[in-house]
Amino acid sequence: QVQLVESGGGLVQAGGSLRLSCLASRSLFSINVMGWYRRPPGKQRELVATIITSSGSTNYADSVKGRFTISKDTAKDTVSLQMNSLNPEDTAVYYCLAKSYSGSQYWGQGTQGTVSS
Repeated sequence: QVQLVESGGGLVQAGGSLRLSCLASRSLFSINVMGWYRRPPGKQRELVATIITSSGSTNYADSVKGRFTISKDTAKDTVSLQMNSLNPEDTAVYYCLAKSYSGSQYWGQGTQGTVSS
């Protein structure tokens, strides 16, 4: 089992930045992949970014490439998502995901990010 706690959501104007953090209840070394997904209003949940904890290899949705950066801090068992140049289309509930080496998936409770125009 992995418990995930997200923080850092809020309200920001277009062009601004937000930084989300996800604290895992166990060492990132025991987790294969960490990621961020989001659910925009009225839409399905979608991939934002992932990071392989062992290699640091990252993957981004095309819509956020060049604007968002996912990173890990193994000392703090935390994964962060730095979101820059935000636009109203980035408004969503953002969820943290952990995938174990056995294939199990764990989700955080979500944090709201709202971008005003």
